[in-house]
Amino acid sequence: MSDGNYNRNLLPYRNYQSGLRAGRAQTIARASSILSELLADSPLTAEQRQDLLQTFRQRVSEEP
Repeated sequence: MSDGNYNRNLLPYRNYQSGLRAGRAQTIARASSILSELLADSPLTAEQRQDLLQTFRQRVSEEP
């Protein structure tokens, strides 16, 4: 007879929220790399590009 907790072994190691955070972090990283590639073709200076990327990362990482 089982003790009722046998299903815990079937669950993934990390909980659902950490999986959401990991997916969100990957999405932000990918969006940042795409934005930096797009900005590389723009006539902005390197300092302006860095400022835009930093602002983008700050705004994206804010919780709604």
